[in-house]
Amino acid sequence: MQILRTMAAAGLALATLSACGEMARLPVEAGMGPAPQIPAPNPTMIPTVNTAKAVGWPAGAHPLPAGGLAVTAFASGLDHPRWLYVLPNGDVLVAETNAPPKPESASGGLKAWVAGLAMKRAGARTVSANRITLLRDADHDGIAETRHVLLEGLNSPFGMALIGNRLYVANADAVMRFPYETGQTKIDSPGEKIADLPAGINHHWTKNLIASPDGSKLYASVGSNSNVAEKGMDIEEGRAAIWEIDVASGAKRLYATGLRNPVGMAWAPDGKTLWTSVNERDELGSDLVPDYMTSVRDGGFYGWPYSYFGQHVDTRVTPQRPDLVARAIVPDYALGPHTASLGLAWSGGAKLPEPFVDGMFVGQHGSWNRDPRSGYKVIFVPFRKNAPDGEARDVLTGFLNESGQAQGRPVGVAIDRQGGLLVADDVGNVIWRVSAAP
Repeated sequence: MQILRTMAAAGLALATLSACGEMARLPVEAGMGPAPQIPAPNPTMIPTVNTAKAVGWPAGAHPLPAGGLAVTAFASGLDHPRWLYVLPNGDVLVAETNAPPKPESASGGLKAWVAGLAMKRAGARTVSANRITLLRDADHDGIAETRHVLLEGLNSPFGMALIGNRLYVANADAVMRFPYETGQTKIDSPGEKIADLPAGINHHWTKNLIASPDGSKLYASVGSNSNVAEKGMDIEEGRAAIWEIDVASGAKRLYATGLRNPVGMAWAPDGKTLWTSVNERDELGSDLVPDYMTSVRDGGFYGWPYSYFGQHVDTRVTPQRPDLVARAIVPDYALGPHTASLGLAWSGGAKLPEPFVDGMFVGQHGSWNRDPRSGYKVIFVPFRKNAPDGEARDVLTGFLNESGQAQGRPVGVAIDRQGGLLVADDVGNVIWRVSAAP
């Protein structure tokens, strides 16, 4: 009975907090594109909490593809699949993972308690499987017939990259290297650590990886330990950044900073320009701040925590740093406020019809701090000459049902060897495959 009372009280508290928030005054689209609207902040004493309850997909249901596209389940019955990596032979690696346990020092406070309720409601409080699973579609029919546990016993793994016959995996606290031969379905080697990554509280725990085109460098994305450095900058050392790691020596340096939570990374078609998708800050109202995707400059600073989308100062941060604000780079393309844009994949190799030919696919995990909700879909941003050109288009929708519950939440996106778009759904526990409609 006590457990039931506690659950009821928690549900009532979350509903009450949700009712106390504010509402958006602008459509999501106003916060998208190269020049989004940036209204005045609208903070409230109690932040808007409007998380979609995770319910999963009913039997036979699936996301809704855009015209000219079809969607099927590439693999189902997974355990919180978050990130994808396609091997040269067509095998697909999926990180079945979730956040590592947080230290007790990070568990206190009303905001942390509210955030915990919201995460549980959203299906994000499951125990991490800590494994990488290999999916194989041997007959190329768009459905994986076999699956193998490639690696297990990891520490909240996320990003993956293959360089030669070495597989690199980003755990929550380090980059690991494992020997790997094409076609191998099980790695028994304990691996070796090549570089530490900032760990600890892990307000943002996902650590992604991408290899340089020549394979000599790895780029690792690391999110912040807070919303806007409300716990001080000491715990943000080396965070809200992208690190460059030398593969041969393990030496690393900060490549770009001021990126609150960079997750997806992709190379533009020139093979020289790194792009990332970034989750921006919360609790400034439903219309702020837009998430974004941007090209990443070596040595560039992108504002966090002192400013957003260029020189828009966040007055909550103390002390202020006008010197850093003055050189904050304006991101290339806004993706809408609170959309939680995580996945990022260049369209190269895709065999999809117009208009999904030249551009970036973005997996939008979905909002918790906006009313009405935003994200919960996969979109496509068209490019021209290595830069965004035009309005984003929906690729997959329908992740929210008519009651506003989350049947699924898209995360990682990748192009498979047959030219289909793969989408990891960590609530539906499915890998969806988008292809051209018959």
